[in-house]
Amino acid sequence: MSASRSILLIIGGGIAAYKCLELIRRLKDRGISSRCILTKAGAEFVTPLAVSSLAGERCFTDLFSLTDEADIGHIALSRSTDLLVVAPATADLIAKMATGLANDLASTALLATDKRVLIAPAMNPRMWQHPATRRNMAQLEKDGILVVGPNSGAMAERGESGPGRMAEPAEILAAIELALAGEATTQQRAIGFLGRLPGGAGSPQGPLAGRHVLVTSGPTHEAIDPVRYIANRSSGKQGHAIAAAAAAAGARVTLVSGPVAVPDPPGVETVHVESAREMLAAVEAALPADIAIFAAAVADWRVADAAPEKMKKDGSGLPPLALIENPDILATVAHRPSGRPSLVVGFAAETQNVVAFAQAKLAKKGCDLIVANDVGGTGVMGGDANTVHLVTREGVESWPTLAKQEVAGRLIARVSEIIDASKARA
Repeated sequence: MSASRSILLIIGGGIAAYKCLELIRRLKDRGISSRCILTKAGAEFVTPLAVSSLAGERCFTDLFSLTDEADIGHIALSRSTDLLVVAPATADLIAKMATGLANDLASTALLATDKRVLIAPAMNPRMWQHPATRRNMAQLEKDGILVVGPNSGAMAERGESGPGRMAEPAEILAAIELALAGEATTQQRAIGFLGRLPGGAGSPQGPLAGRHVLVTSGPTHEAIDPVRYIANRSSGKQGHAIAAAAAAAGARVTLVSGPVAVPDPPGVETVHVESAREMLAAVEAALPADIAIFAAAVADWRVADAAPEKMKKDGSGLPPLALIENPDILATVAHRPSGRPSLVVGFAAETQNVVAFAQAKLAKKGCDLIVANDVGGTGVMGGDANTVHLVTREGVESWPTLAKQEVAGRLIARVSEIIDASKARA
C-alpha cells in the first residue's frame, strides 16, 4: 500500500472507541496516514491527546473551532483524503448518515465528502436489531456505504450478548485496504454477519439465495482415554467465519463443528461433534447440499483401542498407542457417485511447499478448489488473520494477509461466482 494513502477516521462514542487507537497504529505500520475526528461522545472514552499522539497530528473535535476552520475547514477535511472510516459507527451516527443530518463536525464531514465511506457498526444487540437501525443500514448500503462487521459475542454490559460488537482492528484494517485498492465492491456481496442483509440468512436478496451450504469447522478430538485425546491447534475461527458469510449471502447453512471456543454463528444450523467419525456421520446426514466447504482440521489418526479408564503412570514404561487412520471426509464426499455437491472446497494447512502440496491434494481428493495456507510458525491457528492461496485445476490465486472474516467474505464471493458461471454454462 502506497505511503501516500490516507484516511479520515471518525471516532464515535462507544466503549469500542479504544480499539481505534490500535487501528491508528496498525494503519501507520502499513504506511497509511490518518487524520481523526473525535466526536463529543467519543471523547468520553478516548482523549484527543491519545488520538493525536498516535496519528501524528492534531485531532479535530469542533465544527465551530475558529482555528480549525481557518486552517483547513470541514469541507477540505472531508475531501483531502482517500477514504472516510467511521469506527465505532454508533446507532446515532448511522441514523445521522441515513437521514443526512449535519449538526456536528463528524456528520458534516460525512455529508460533505466526495470520497467512499466505510463504517464499522458497534452497539447493543437490541439496538442493532431494532427496526429503525435495520432501515438505516438498508439505506446506507443502498447509498453505497461500505460495512465491516459487526461481530457477535459478549458485550460490555453484563449479561448482554449477540450481534453488535465492533469488528477487530485487523478486520477493519483489511477492509480499509480492500477499499483503497478498489476491491470492496465484490466483497460487499458476501462479507459480514447475519444482520448485514435485509431478511438475514436465507434471504432471497443474497447471491447464494436458495442454496444449501455445508461447512465443517474446528478440530476433532480423538480419545486416548476419558481425559486425553489427539487433536490439533485449530480454533474454528475460519470455518465459523465462512459459515457466517454464507448465511449473510442468503444461503441456508449447516455448520458441522468440532470442539471450539468460538460461539455458533447466528442464523446457522450448527451440529456439534467430537471425533472424525462423528463429523463424517453429521456431514452425510446434512446432505444433499449445493456447496460443501471443508475447513475443519480433522485429525488424521485415532487410537485403535481407546482406554475405558484413565491411563496411569505405574513405572512400567510407556503405554502402547496403536494408531489407525481416520476416514477422509473431504475425499469421501468429493468422490460420491451420487448426491455430490456441485462445488466441493477443501482446505490444506501446510508448513512447507504449500502450493505444491495443495495441488497434489486437489488431484488426490477429487475436490474442485483447495484453500491452502502456511501454518508453519505463523500463528494462523488460533489467530485472527490468514494468508491463503486458492488452488484450482486452472491455476493459483494468492491473496494478501487478511482478517479471517475478510477471507471468508472473499471465499464466499468467489464461490458464488463459480456457481453462477457453472449455471450459465449449463
